[in-house]
Amino acid sequence: MYGRFARRAILPRLYPQQTDVDHDATVRTPRDWKTVSMSRSTGRPYLAIPGPSVIPDRVLNAMHRASIDVYKGDIVAVAESLKADVRRLVHTEQHVAMYISNGHGTWEAAAANLFSRGDKVLVLVQGQFAILWADLMRRLGLDVMTADFGREEGISMERLARLLEDDRAQSIRAVCVTHVETSSSLRADIPSIRAVMDAAKHSALLICDTIASLGCDEFRMDPWGVDVTLSASQKGLMLPPGLGIVCFSEKARAASKTADLLTPHWDWTDRADGEFYLRFFGTPPTQLLFGLRESLTMILDEEGLPAVWSRHDRIARTVWRAFECWSELSKVEIHIKHPESRARGVTTARFTGGRATALRAWLEAHTGVTLGVGLGMQPADDYLRVAHMGHLNAHMTLGLLASMEAGMQALGIEHGGGAVEAASGVIAASTTALSTEIKGLALDNQPKFAGLEN
Repeated sequence: MYGRFARRAILPRLYPQQTDVDHDATVRTPRDWKTVSMSRSTGRPYLAIPGPSVIPDRVLNAMHRASIDVYKGDIVAVAESLKADVRRLVHTEQHVAMYISNGHGTWEAAAANLFSRGDKVLVLVQGQFAILWADLMRRLGLDVMTADFGREEGISMERLARLLEDDRAQSIRAVCVTHVETSSSLRADIPSIRAVMDAAKHSALLICDTIASLGCDEFRMDPWGVDVTLSASQKGLMLPPGLGIVCFSEKARAASKTADLLTPHWDWTDRADGEFYLRFFGTPPTQLLFGLRESLTMILDEEGLPAVWSRHDRIARTVWRAFECWSELSKVEIHIKHPESRARGVTTARFTGGRATALRAWLEAHTGVTLGVGLGMQPADDYLRVAHMGHLNAHMTLGLLASMEAGMQALGIEHGGGAVEAASGVIAASTTALSTEIKGLALDNQPKFAGLEN
């Protein structure tokens, strides 16, 4: 029935001169088939924006279940396992609280638990999200001091040292930093920030936003001396938005005892220590919890966190290599010049003359690929963001890069050649040892069939 309906709807447009088409006859190829626009309805679209990221089928299936009794059964055991595995993910032995929120909610959760009105905090700005974070705390009544380090070079440890040394009264209650700034794709050096704070003998808490880095870039809360870690579900954790994660140290917990911003909803006490039914200040997000259980199993127990970090590093370098080729003889360039300062889950790039917006539109219309907008960058039409976070592999990345090159060709965007080949070389080189091992195993385990030896 549906096939016949589709033919009745489509054929008159392909054969406008024919009004008596036999809809049950074999459909003939129209003379102008080459002019029919490429369909995006066949095959999977690729959402290559820095959150929400691609959700694995396994995670979708884990969430696809009916409502359950939230007071007993599997969900209670799942919740206990999640606390333990979030600690593994973040590299901490400290406290874990979860919220039904996005990443912005975890900003407010931390502020509500830690501060009183008028408290001074220092926000290290590397892009748009740090500005939004500072604005949120300012609206809560905090005395927010921002140190803007620009969008390209990263945080100057010398300048940070001067700011802390000048605070002789130790009035700064916390230093707040985004580990990965999603807008500029700058990655902060968290161990160096802690070293500067220790050298200055400053008592401030170190609060780190890992919303765009957890599960992509190396992060170690306790070894790096982080007091509060904030994250969310929709990026490296490969889930839909809606689950916020806050890990906090004993030092942070002590600070929370005098906070006058605290409200019942944001209070992390029961969320960290209470019985299961108290941990979400109401009904828990059961489907998201089952999804998180599946994603953490994939990250921690199957692939392994070091391998996850390595994969993101390898794929990031694949993307960077393509841009290096495109940038030759053109004005296409990676925004962050120094590789050590680049995020491993997102790359911000510039296409001068407003060509970034044009390329994004072409990709979405003709290839089913969606790239991120140039958030907080000026001029916005010159910038786009290529996400390579979470559930992705080499063929997804190489296909994305080939699609971008096709778009540049179609739009007449000047660019250097050989990018896809060079990017393929990065993948090939990184797997040479593994390929040799696999080849040896294949030769040693050739199937033998009786009667076919000759």
